[in-house]
Amino acid sequence: MTVRVAVLEAVPAPASASAFVRWYVLLVMCMVYTLSIADRYVISTVLEPIRLEMHLTDSGVAFLTGVSLALFYVSFGIPISILADRLNRRNIIAVSLIAWSGMTVLFGLAASYWQLLSARIGVGVGEAGGTPAASSIIADYFPCARRPMALTVFSLGAPLGAWVGYDLAGRIADAYGWRAVFFALGVPGIVFGAWVYLTIREPRRGQMDAVGSGRKPSIIETVKFLSGQRSAMHLMWASALTALWGWGLTYWTPAFLMRTYGLSAGQAGGITGPIHLIAGIGATVFTGCFLGRRFMNDARRVVWFMGGCIALATVPSIIIFWTHSLELAKAMLWIFVPSIYFYIGPCFGLLNNLAPPRMRAQFCAVTLLVANVGNLVVAPQLIGLLSDYFAPGHVANAASLRLALLCLAPSGFWSAYHYFSCARTLPQDQERALAAAH
Repeated sequence: MTVRVAVLEAVPAPASASAFVRWYVLLVMCMVYTLSIADRYVISTVLEPIRLEMHLTDSGVAFLTGVSLALFYVSFGIPISILADRLNRRNIIAVSLIAWSGMTVLFGLAASYWQLLSARIGVGVGEAGGTPAASSIIADYFPCARRPMALTVFSLGAPLGAWVGYDLAGRIADAYGWRAVFFALGVPGIVFGAWVYLTIREPRRGQMDAVGSGRKPSIIETVKFLSGQRSAMHLMWASALTALWGWGLTYWTPAFLMRTYGLSAGQAGGITGPIHLIAGIGATVFTGCFLGRRFMNDARRVVWFMGGCIALATVPSIIIFWTHSLELAKAMLWIFVPSIYFYIGPCFGLLNNLAPPRMRAQFCAVTLLVANVGNLVVAPQLIGLLSDYFAPGHVANAASLRLALLCLAPSGFWSAYHYFSCARTLPQDQERALAAAH
């Protein structure tokens, strides 16, 4: 055991890392997040071809592609985050990236339902080690005041990954079949995992907070501290419900467009992909610049801003699945899609400020656990079950999927409530986290 820990605990990067090094680490972590999102949500683009080839119901394909990944993603998230708060995070990220990319390749090679299920589970296990460790590393390269900005740049990986998973994947699927999509994503991911291992150095924990490493808290201690941070709890639920609402609807949107308007996977991806790329990046960059303004130094204004945006964006999310006009649905997608991106960076940034250094990866993992139960377990499976239930003879069609999606769309208002509630104790909870670090 001593030898293993010695290998994982590499020499830490110096606290005085240059601006170039900090931004290099940030951009590499952003690319890790990009590959994670692309591998996770590319399945949405080819959901309908897989369902038809495997002769599955909507609830059946939801379990195969979403629930199977999420159950293991969230189950391994907490244990791996505990390791990330104790051992070398760079190594954890590199191994995780290589593992989930390899399983992505195997998913494309799978010839049966059980092989597909096993590979999808493997993707979930691998991805569990990516985001918590990456956000924790970034927090040790950027000071407290700059973390919301840095985590916003990190969150650019979401729209980039979604564009790859929708637009590029759709074109590949139309040209070469859905299996080729997973080869095109998995092989570069394996190579990039080796690049992370060779070029990133592990920073000293808490080096930007002027505190020592300190004792390593258990998950029970972390959850107890988290439960006492009322603003952190509201922020956790707000981000989780945003993911349930936004990514849950997005998961089924390509299939909805294909069934309702007779589009191919490439045509559906050609509609949603550019919106994710342009509007998603635009919303993320705008948020980063806006939060950098002096009048946004008060963290309460950040959550007020997020709550207002989500509440407003809930209306077009309902119209998308209500209308029978493809042009109107496209227009509403340009309003709805940006809202599922802009909140990611600020939420991670605020969470890191609400946690002592040794609890940051675990804070993020708990939040991701709740969020991914919502957007990868509850939302896809619930919509699939409702679609099967609403359909004549329980054979899902365009009309049944429309009704199922309309049941989920109003949940954005619930998310906005928690953002507004978070502001009540936010300053006091930030002070409590800082005091606990000493």
